[in-house]
Amino acid sequence: MAQPSAPPAYDDKNPLYPQPPAGYPQPPHYGGYPQPGGYPAAGGYAQPGGYPVAGGYPQPGMAMPTMPVRFGDNGMGDGSPFQSADWDDRKVRHTFIRKVYAIISLQLLVTVGIIAMFTFVHPVRSFVQRNVAIYYASYAVFLVTYLVLACCQGPRRRFPWNIILLSIFTLAMGLMTGTIASMYQTSAVLIAMLITAIVAIIVTIFCFQTKVDFTSCPGLFCVLGIVVMVTGIVTAIVLSFRYVPWLHMLYAAIGAIAFTLFLAYDTQLVLGNRKNTLSPEEYIYGALTIYTDIIYIFTFILQIVGRD
Repeated sequence: MAQPSAPPAYDDKNPLYPQPPAGYPQPPHYGGYPQPGGYPAAGGYAQPGGYPVAGGYPQPGMAMPTMPVRFGDNGMGDGSPFQSADWDDRKVRHTFIRKVYAIISLQLLVTVGIIAMFTFVHPVRSFVQRNVAIYYASYAVFLVTYLVLACCQGPRRRFPWNIILLSIFTLAMGLMTGTIASMYQTSAVLIAMLITAIVAIIVTIFCFQTKVDFTSCPGLFCVLGIVVMVTGIVTAIVLSFRYVPWLHMLYAAIGAIAFTLFLAYDTQLVLGNRKNTLSPEEYIYGALTIYTDIIYIFTFILQIVGRD
């Protein structure tokens, strides 16, 4: 018996549900579904690398004081020198560190040369001691250039104005420090320079090795700067009427300790790998703060060593 080659036709005739005259409608074509090739290409979506890096957002906080209160951006605007520690390109960071410390080395060489001239050349030393106006003039120039470099992002980042302003600042700071050193004995100046160099080296090595993050608590350093400023004002008022040796030594000790901590804070900002760090474009700002810290440590130690 031969097998049928095809199944019998299906006759969908139900007496209860008669077929409409035009027949059953065909199912609609759902062309709205995207075909496998119709999905957007993967490249159309933003990749993780397309988002702004974390270092581009300004971090909250307040800048650390140095004069004794630092004049500068508080980290809330586009002009802030601070950012998070995510610019982790080792080559960029090492280049930035070398640039900062090369500038600081030149600044310290100039300052040491001026101090040596004011200390060892007797005609210059006598002239400076008789003309105190040199100190006040250099302090005025120092303060103006410091405020411009610390508070204004444009001059601080624009070459060659940043180098010119930093050079003027260094010369003014050197003249001011040399004038102070000329009032003390030569042995006291040398001892203070040696102690300052040892402190700066120890603090730098400590900041390279330690896991303590000084940059995570800028508010504490702000309070410390205010304490130094208030103590200095009180000391200046009291000493203007009567010299009190223990008060002078107390102020000098507080200042030396405070600026040693400031030096650790600024060093970690330059080295990076902490909660806050300096932008790689802020090499002038980094050199400015560390150099100022070292000079102030020297002046406070000189007051302690040369108290006689």
